[in-house]
Amino acid sequence: MTRLIEILISLAIVAVLFVVVGVVLPSSRHLSEKIETNRKLTIVFDTLNTPRRLKDWNPLALHDPRMQWKFTGPESGVGATAEFNSAVPQLGQGSWKITASEPGERIAYDIVNNDSGTNKKTAFTFKATGRNNRNVEITQSYDVDYGWDLIGRYRGMYVSRHVGDDIKLGLNKLTNILASVPNYDYAEMSKDDPTKAPKAIELPAENLLFAPAAVQRDNVAVQSAMSNNLQWIRKVIDANGLESAGPVRVITTEFGAESYAFDIAIPVRKKGETGAPSPVSPKLEGPVQFIRTEPSRVAVVPFTGHMANLPKIRDALRAWAMTRGYETTGRPFESWKAGIPESFSENGEFDVYWTLK
Repeated sequence: MTRLIEILISLAIVAVLFVVVGVVLPSSRHLSEKIETNRKLTIVFDTLNTPRRLKDWNPLALHDPRMQWKFTGPESGVGATAEFNSAVPQLGQGSWKITASEPGERIAYDIVNNDSGTNKKTAFTFKATGRNNRNVEITQSYDVDYGWDLIGRYRGMYVSRHVGDDIKLGLNKLTNILASVPNYDYAEMSKDDPTKAPKAIELPAENLLFAPAAVQRDNVAVQSAMSNNLQWIRKVIDANGLESAGPVRVITTEFGAESYAFDIAIPVRKKGETGAPSPVSPKLEGPVQFIRTEPSRVAVVPFTGHMANLPKIRDALRAWAMTRGYETTGRPFESWKAGIPESFSENGEFDVYWTLK
């Protein structure tokens, strides 16, 4: 009996110590980690401002590659949400929701998951750093409340390992993701006119007549090849009772240091036809080829200037797409709205496209 009383007293003492220590422990925790990238601030901000890229860098996806993701709300900014569902019991179900989005300065997420605590939040802030402020320092903070959950307070003693290690892992993965994005500040293209910003649109099925060419990277040689093949295409158009359904198009195959391989193309339809172009089967001549394209989703941005600047516009458009979780596929192409000769001057007018998966 005496031994039993001693055991009960010992347990009571342990329980009291547990409560006393638990009350003394912090009712909330704060963590912060930093990392640096040489990517433009626009790229960094936009990548973090959409939950659609979470699965590419967030440790959740690393812990369970089979995790299911569902995206709700807007694509980016306040209200954009990523919901996850994992068969791994420790991960379970939860969500990341953007609650604050201050361009170039701060992005905040509310987090719902199986970890101890409530009111879980993480925020990203940005600061120019490095030589001539060319780099961006990314700081990620994490805050959690435990209230009077004493077990949660004890678990909070290890949050720097449990959550902190994941933050470090995620930031390192994020910098690798950012390094794969072409380092062009696409926001410059629309700084004076918001309507000139890149966007994603649906492109309907088209009839496309095209002729391939590969020439030396010389403006005279390129323009000559384009003009010659364009004559062949127009000859086929006339011979088949067709008409142009849009501006001349250039589809880039390879833009090398010394050579340029491309297709010159024109979308066509039956003469007098309105609305969506119906399929055609033209009789071809010379180097001209034909394809009936499938409907597709594309990224597009307008550009005014010399055609020599198009390579960097293509890369800037791809950067825009990648920060939003899109994957570009196929060959980029442009509508040369001012025609061939004018496009070899500063008066060229283009719509630059890249197909999205």
